[in-house]
Amino acid sequence: MRSSVILRGILFLLIPVFLFISCQTVPITERRQFILVPEGTELELGATTYRDVLSESRLSTDTKEVNRIRSIGQRIAEVTGRGDYEWEFNLIEDDEVVNAFCLPGGKVAVYTGIMKLASTDAELATVIGHEIAHAIARHGAERMTQLLLVELGGMALDVALKEKTQKTKELSRIAYGVGTQLLYVFPYSRTHEFEADHLGLIYMAKAGNDPHAAVDFWKKMHEEFSDKEPPEFLSTHPSSEKRIEKLEEMLPEAMEFYKE
Repeated sequence: MRSSVILRGILFLLIPVFLFISCQTVPITERRQFILVPEGTELELGATTYRDVLSESRLSTDTKEVNRIRSIGQRIAEVTGRGDYEWEFNLIEDDEVVNAFCLPGGKVAVYTGIMKLASTDAELATVIGHEIAHAIARHGAERMTQLLLVELGGMALDVALKEKTQKTKELSRIAYGVGTQLLYVFPYSRTHEFEADHLGLIYMAKAGNDPHAAVDFWKKMHEEFSDKEPPEFLSTHPSSEKRIEKLEEMLPEAMEFYKE
């Protein structure tokens, strides 16, 4: 009895310490985030996933465009303060994929499909800066933590419903799944997107790119995909219109870095 009381007391003291250690601060925005995934694990996953993607993709042989990607990307990488990252930049040949990504540790890939929209260097810096921002802000690790917490919540729900009827259990699980997606997972994903826009805008400006290009790029994206966007509350990404509005609000801050 006495030992169990002591154990509970130790756990009670350790939980705040654990929570404090698990709290991180995002650069520039200074948003507090809760992350349970060690950065070393995150970097290892990033490197492994990147190698897998490249091995399964057709890399571009257009030397001019590959060097362009690497030049723009490296300038942005230099202003992030993460000189410890082993930065890599590659161009993947796939005109159907309008996308780019940056995995933990600075592993960047751009698909040729997005090049027709990001036609200028500054617009390309918008794309690369946004993806790099996701990695710098550790959004991937935060996302993994959120999914882990949702999983733990589901397990706790199963325990709480142990004595309930099968129908009640099924309805409760459906409600929990929909509720966590709409009220927790989706909103946080949109928060990550806005935050990556913010950080990316600052990084591209610091690297010598006019931040107004970010607004131009997203206007192109809006024209291209506006009729395909789902309602915002059902999406992990904010609408293009909302994105453009937020970027325009952030332009004065970014321009200060650009002028410097």
